Amino acid sequence: MMHYRAQTRKYTQTMLPSQRKKLLMELLRRDGQLVASAVSAEYGVSEDTIRRDLGDLAQRGLLQRVHGGALPASPASADFVVRRDIEPGAKNTIAKAAARMVRTGQIVLIDGGTTAVQLARALPRDLKATVVTHSPSVAVELIDHAAEVIILGGRLFKHSMVSVGAATLEALAAIRADVFFMGVTGIHPSAGLTTGDHEEAQIKRAMIRQAAETVVLASTEKLNTASAYKIADLAAATAVVVQKNAPASALLPLARAGIRFIKA
Repeated sequence: MMHYRAQTRKYTQTMLPSQRKKLLMELLRRDGQLVASAVSAEYGVSEDTIRRDLGDLAQRGLLQRVHGGALPASPASADFVVRRDIEPGAKNTIAKAAARMVRTGQIVLIDGGTTAVQLARALPRDLKATVVTHSPSVAVELIDHAAEVIILGGRLFKHSMVSVGAATLEALAAIRADVFFMGVTGIHPSAGLTTGDHEEAQIKRAMIRQAAETVVLASTEKLNTASAYKIADLAAATAVVVQKNAPASALLPLARAGIRFIKA
C-alpha cells in the first residue's frame, strides 16, 4: 500500500496541469465534493497548486468553489432561455405532479424559472385558487385560467425573468401562502438549497418565510450540485419533487440528509 501510494504521488507530481484538473473533476464526480487538504495528502500535491487548479475550473463554470474545496457546479445557472432546453421532458413531468398538489381555495406562491412556467401551464383551467408570483412568464400562462393572479412588482431581473428588490420584498410581506413551489439551481447535502444570484436568493428566502410549506422542483441535473448563493438549509424544504426515474445514486445522499422526495 505504501509503495502504491508513493508511486501515485510521484505520478501526480509529474502530471501536466490539464491532467491534474482532469483528475480533480473525476474525484469530484466520484465523491460529490472535493476537500483540497485531503487531495493534497493523498496525491502529494501542494494545497496552493490544488487551489489554483480549482480556481481555474471554477472560472470555466465546471465546479463551485467552497471553503476548503469544491462542489459540483449546477448547469441550471444559465439564463432563462438556455434553461428551457435543459431536460424539458423531466421538467414537464415534475410540473404536472406539482400541479396536482394544488387544492381549491389555496393561496399558492409560484417561483420563477422554466419548471415554474410548466407548473402554471399544468394547473387546471377551472381551478379556484389564488396564485402569487414575481414571474411575468408564470402570470402570462394563467391568463385563461379561473385562478386569481397577483403579480409582485419590482426590478425585472432579466436573467431569470423575475422581479427582485425592495418593492418585491415589501409586497411579499403582506402575503400568507399555503404552499410555495420553489425553483433552485442546486440542491446539495452540505451546501443546501442554492441559486446563482444574490437577490434571487433573498426573494426565495422571503417566500419560504411567507408560506406554510415549501415544495422544491428539482430536475436531475440540479441534484447534488451547488451554486454561489445559499437560499436555505435543506430543512426548509417540506418536500422535493423529482422525476420517477431519477437515479438512486443522486437521491441517496439527499435522502440521508433528511429530504423527503415526491416522485413524479
